[in-house]
Amino acid sequence: MTNMRIGILSRHSKLYSTKRLVEAAEARGHQVRVIDVYKCYMNVTSNQPSVHYKKEVLTFDAIIPRIGASATSYGTAVLRQFEVAGVYSVNESIAISRSRDKLRAHQLLARKAVGMPITGYAHSADATDDLINLVGGAPLIVKLMESTHGKGIVLAETDIAAEGVINAFRGMSANFLVQEYIKESKGTDIRCFVVGDKVVAAMQRIAKEGEFRSNLHRGGVGVTVKLKPEERALATKAARVMGLDVAGVDLIRSAHGPLVLEVNSSPGLQGIERVTKKDIADLIIEYIEKDWQKGVNRTRGKG
Repeated sequence: MTNMRIGILSRHSKLYSTKRLVEAAEARGHQVRVIDVYKCYMNVTSNQPSVHYKKEVLTFDAIIPRIGASATSYGTAVLRQFEVAGVYSVNESIAISRSRDKLRAHQLLARKAVGMPITGYAHSADATDDLINLVGGAPLIVKLMESTHGKGIVLAETDIAAEGVINAFRGMSANFLVQEYIKESKGTDIRCFVVGDKVVAAMQRIAKEGEFRSNLHRGGVGVTVKLKPEERALATKAARVMGLDVAGVDLIRSAHGPLVLEVNSSPGLQGIERVTKKDIADLIIEYIEKDWQKGVNRTRGKG
């Protein structure tokens, strides 16, 4: 096995997921550096495109992007510059951009017949009533496009409450989706961790009492779960549609089968490694070793 020079794009080297990836890469004999994307700058030229960091030209064999939602725009620009220079990235910039744009992601998943809760989107206030009816009426979910870790997601329990939340978000000029509320899920969802074409780990997340959001950041707890074959297939299909080789796919169990809530391009390792006792960081590095040898990654799918 060839030792690789691996760059991890992350704002903070002490974050659990970043530290685990560094440990796993070094344990397998690779050189690894954590690079803050905001401290990078680029030479955008046709004959020698390059990324610079503290007056140094960065040279890597592979990139692992751990770009937070707040750094999406500049982070994907830096990653794109590495791609222009012919550097392998386990998740490419276009795939990350797709997954971060919630409307675009839903449209791409819908085009490939990936099951999701009924989702509506509108600009005009005149469409509010129809939008509420479109998703089956209250209770329903109103979700900001930029929401992460369960922030910016509101459960409206009546049509009047839904109308009020929608109008409030419009008043802030916020972009949002309106989504069917799956009552039978009872505040639980499943995080599937996909590496390549496999679900390598999964956990069920359970919301704390009185809360409908199951995110661990909001006090939810993670427990082991046995996936059904159709759930594994749905998770890998959703990651493939987004073009992501490493993804956290959030599923919900409904009366008419599993549905995709979201596809995350920088899924955290802490909760799922703790619950499943699996060394997911090592599985990611092992996958990169094999995939990197095929040459520069090419994002699958369109859009």
